[in-house]
Amino acid sequence: MKIIILGSGTSTGVPMVGCSCPVCSSSDPRDRRSRASLLICHGNKNILVDTSTDLRSQMLRVEVSQIDAVLFTHAHADHVNGIDDLRGFHFLHRQVVPCYACPPTMERLQKGFGYIFQQDEGATHPPLLEPHPMNGPFDLFGLPVIPIPLEHGAGVSCGYRIGSFAYLTDCSAIPSASLALLQGVVTVVIDGLRWSSHPFHFNIEGAIAAMRQLQVRRTILTHLTHEVSHAEGQKLPGGVEFAYDGMVIDL
Repeated sequence: MKIIILGSGTSTGVPMVGCSCPVCSSSDPRDRRSRASLLICHGNKNILVDTSTDLRSQMLRVEVSQIDAVLFTHAHADHVNGIDDLRGFHFLHRQVVPCYACPPTMERLQKGFGYIFQQDEGATHPPLLEPHPMNGPFDLFGLPVIPIPLEHGAGVSCGYRIGSFAYLTDCSAIPSASLALLQGVVTVVIDGLRWSSHPFHFNIEGAIAAMRQLQVRRTILTHLTHEVSHAEGQKLPGGVEFAYDGMVIDL
């Protein structure tokens, strides 16, 4: 299984519009961060996690020719508003792609993007996605997928565990029941927004502390703001690193 970090940035992306701070004006390509999303490559299947606002450019950058399933973490705009960019794959392959989300997120998606899930009367295009609300672990192309409920400030998000790997974006706390589901994970990509605290996201220190509690071997911090330069990764403890767009994790 191969993991590709499609986007490692927060909702504004980096550079942020109108900003000329040292990170936004950095020449380090790892400081150019599109909105957070992930691609899981397993055999000949591509599983997309979230349809970020930057989905089109992300797909072109990694030269993906098909998407076989989509996992959604939550319904915030930066994680779902690229959903229309899935149309190109449908034009080529004419496949209705299964998508998975917790029931409240799926309900919001179907309300906000009804035309993606059902064919309106008089419409010329068929549905693009087949909804699968999740109520527990499920199998996807031979992979055991475990949804991980997360706290996202006053709201909720859903991480995913597949084998020894977990993706935990947009979270400020991990409930005790979810910690139990994460026992034994080896590699985790987790929300580590910035150095300073934030009410809806782990900051870097908080994410590291949560992963130490789980004794994670490799922690990769994502959903980063322009307050964090990639070069500052040298200050991180052993086993912890910053994600960057295009990063490949072989498992």
